Amino acid sequence: MLSLFFALLFILLSILPARVCAQQIYEIENPKREVRAVWLTTISGLDWPRTRAVSQSGIERQKRELVDILDKLQQANINTVLLQTRIRGTVIYPSSIEPWDECLTGRPGVNPGYDPLAFAVEECHKRGMELHAWLVTVPLGKASMQKRYGSASVTRRRPELCRTVRGELFMIPGKESTAAYVASLAGEIVRRYDVDGVHLDYIRYPEKSYGFSDDDLFRSSGSADKGEWRRENITRIVRAVHDTVVAVKPWVKLSSAPIGKYKDLSRYNSLGWNCLNAVYQDPQHWLSEGIQDMLFPMMYFLGDNFYPFLYDWKEGAGGRPVVPGLGIYFLDPREGRWSLSDVRQEMHAVRDAGIGGIALYRSDFFTRNCKGLYDMASVSFFSRPALTPRMVWRGDTVSPASTNGLNLSSSGVLSWNRSNETEDVFYNVYSSWHYPVDVADGRNLCAARLQGNSFEVPELGLYYAVTVMDRYGNESEPCQLPSSCVAFSSVSATYKIESDTVRFKPDPQALCVYVKDLPGKTVRVALDDDFVVVSSLAPGWYKLVKVLKSGKSESMGIFMK
Repeated sequence: MLSLFFALLFILLSILPARVCAQQIYEIENPKREVRAVWLTTISGLDWPRTRAVSQSGIERQKRELVDILDKLQQANINTVLLQTRIRGTVIYPSSIEPWDECLTGRPGVNPGYDPLAFAVEECHKRGMELHAWLVTVPLGKASMQKRYGSASVTRRRPELCRTVRGELFMIPGKESTAAYVASLAGEIVRRYDVDGVHLDYIRYPEKSYGFSDDDLFRSSGSADKGEWRRENITRIVRAVHDTVVAVKPWVKLSSAPIGKYKDLSRYNSLGWNCLNAVYQDPQHWLSEGIQDMLFPMMYFLGDNFYPFLYDWKEGAGGRPVVPGLGIYFLDPREGRWSLSDVRQEMHAVRDAGIGGIALYRSDFFTRNCKGLYDMASVSFFSRPALTPRMVWRGDTVSPASTNGLNLSSSGVLSWNRSNETEDVFYNVYSSWHYPVDVADGRNLCAARLQGNSFEVPELGLYYAVTVMDRYGNESEPCQLPSSCVAFSSVSATYKIESDTVRFKPDPQALCVYVKDLPGKTVRVALDDDFVVVSSLAPGWYKLVKVLKSGKSESMGIFMK
């Protein structure tokens, strides 16, 4: 027995530095606020929908598909869904401006029999996730496709705003009324739906390979610099969307997906593919002017095409979130040859840069667990929920009033009184072994953006706290659950004491088992692999925890002395 004691002591001492290091890494890797986004693509049903809504059963299957996707995203602690809402001059909601996209029914312009955008908003909010309406701005797709939409097509309703180049249709950025048209779509969505953001995609000029020309408009503009004129044309659209949206709902987040390289750097060339000069975007100006809240640059690159440009984005962010989009589709052998290590390294670099968050293109490659990405993200990298960043630049930094009446039932339901604030508030739940619960520590966040005033806790025997959060991300002071309300129930395994001993099932993967008191202090170490002597413990509740060979700790259950 003595030799076993010293062997166990050696193991504990040998793993202590690694555990301390792991604790430090854990703190870095669980930020309280971080955008974790996915692009959910609807064009041709790439991510969703895969079934057609041509009958009531088809509608239900289509809805079920989306629910299954959102469930997986929620389980991975994704907090932002960028849902493709305008596709190619077509939409996935009943619009008075543009027709239904064919992705829903397989037929252009046909009503699917329900409102997919309303359904998606509701389901995202049920899961504590934001939904941003993703609008493809300039491209309208193939001219042959637009003909199938007949008189409902923008090419028929507003032909002066459209131009055909090599069989492809585009809206004309140089036409001032194009900005008003795109803004009208954003305004329609914001007025009718409880979206959390409007996300502009392809908010740029077509690539040079298309041969798109607006020389006629440039000559008549009186401008001296064509590049500056084109950049202002794109900025005018972004500005119009901003002005329209904030006039309706000032808390709605405005973002875009610019090219992944803003400009050439002193030591690294963009190879002709950048925002400023290739497609005439100036997203850093959009941030400084205040007409965008955040950016999602499409950084679908590796190595020197990624890391130097990542820090260039950070330097030009002006304190607003920049959320690099990672090209995870290259994990699929049909798309590229990226390894999981490639993506993991970029995710860590982005987080270490503290730039604002991470976005993944696109949903299907994530939820299909390409090369183990979903497992890695959900188990370790996104192991805890996170709130999205506060919108302090919008000027509203006043925290809402705290809630009260926090109570935990014996069945494990945490409840509280609804806030006296407006309906535009959410609730965040925190838990800890320490009292009072530190709500500044991201490791303690266990549920975010709850709409109701109750929550079934995942584990009893912990202390809990609840905060109120408004639309701008301002958070109230916490309402702490009184320590006298901490209780246990069947949601945790309960061990009995027999002859001053607690027995448990041996685990070959466990290095050791130890006992913690409620505040989280280790009070006993098991010297055997299937029991621990507790005769000297003071009366009260305790928790059994095992340290695995992987270095992680895992709760086993509780017992009362």
